[in-house]
Amino acid sequence: MLLAFLLLASVADWAPARWRSSDPKSLNLIAQTPINCLLLERDAWKPEFLAAASARGIATLGVVRPGDSVGDVAGLAGLVLEGSFDTAVSTKLPVVELPLRSAIRVDRPVAGTFQGLWPGVHVEKDGAVRAAPTGAAWIDTNSGFLRFLRATTPAPVWIANTPPPNNVIPVERYLTAIGDAAMTGARWVVALDREFEKRLLAGDEKALAGWRRIAAHLKFYEDHREWREMGPHGQLAIVQDASTGALLSGGILDMIGARHIPVRPVPEARLTDESVAGAKLAVNVLAETLAPEKREVLRRFARGGGTLLTPPPGWKPPALKPDQIVLDGKETTALETVFKDANSLVGRRNLGVRLFNVSSMLSSLTASADGRRLVLHLVNYSGFPVEDITVHLLGSHKKARLLQPEAPPKDLALYPTEEGVGLEISRIATVAAIEIE
Repeated sequence: MLLAFLLLASVADWAPARWRSSDPKSLNLIAQTPINCLLLERDAWKPEFLAAASARGIATLGVVRPGDSVGDVAGLAGLVLEGSFDTAVSTKLPVVELPLRSAIRVDRPVAGTFQGLWPGVHVEKDGAVRAAPTGAAWIDTNSGFLRFLRATTPAPVWIANTPPPNNVIPVERYLTAIGDAAMTGARWVVALDREFEKRLLAGDEKALAGWRRIAAHLKFYEDHREWREMGPHGQLAIVQDASTGALLSGGILDMIGARHIPVRPVPEARLTDESVAGAKLAVNVLAETLAPEKREVLRRFARGGGTLLTPPPGWKPPALKPDQIVLDGKETTALETVFKDANSLVGRRNLGVRLFNVSSMLSSLTASADGRRLVLHLVNYSGFPVEDITVHLLGSHKKARLLQPEAPPKDLALYPTEEGVGLEISRIATVAAIEIE
């Protein structure tokens, strides 16, 4: 029991990856990365491999799915329960749960799921790029629901989605998947497509070069772990819950994210005067289902000068299925009504930051607890470098530094704008962060 406690106490430091090899020599590849926690399929639960991983300080978690018998777990550091289990799994080992999104439990050592979209610019079957409500290219992302999940729990958040089957994935798409989770403070459980994995284990030079890039991007975020402790920053608060699609992709947080409007997700349970302090606009997506005492919080917000937006009379949140991960059709249309009202109120106002020439990117603005330090995360979903980016920050700031995984840090010149300061970025290849003081 003491060992289980100690392992769970270190879970916040686990950088996880799925790993299908049971060859101890393959751990040399892991040694080149910050990865220190491996999710192993049953055929990789080999004593020699588990002992070698333990000797290197790597936690090994055996993956168990519904219908599997647990069997011999000797040498494993813990189990991962992946999927929807009807009955409890009996084990003395530490357990990480990766259920359906709708079944995520935020009171566990890890709040996670195996369900996720593969991040990238959304292309329809006919090859056309799908348009977002803003008119820009729609981006498949997990960032909206991860923002909400991070707002509900202090536990580490993992998303363990895997690459689309029977596809060879360009390395840039893996880098995007890392950034898509990391900009919200979550971790993506690294998972390689079968072809890449096969070439990597065989020592193919191109695969090794791609692996080094993946390692560099993981290290970028692990070297700045303090970013995960920073909270969302901005003057727009969205009050919602799982019942309104907050745990699904394509919802109102993703719609707002496509416009690069900094947003604070506020779950109903965490709605207090403090959670909306400093906001100028609050959107109550829960409408009449919001508990009376929570409605009073929003009334005080409005009486204090804030703008409160609620859906039109008779509006109801979409009905959702337990295994659903994305809103579509009528569900999206229902939430677009709320989004368009919020969008019209925001207009061209700067609610923390405005960005220009970023149609293939998403962003996240976070702040330290004292508000003196900001970090603007930028993730490029196109697979091609983005150039000539303009950022307008609200308020007075004196320093800005651009950080990227495969480039040296660069101090950025600030210039005055109508509402604060501006800066220019010449080029972003994959992901970047701007530290602002």
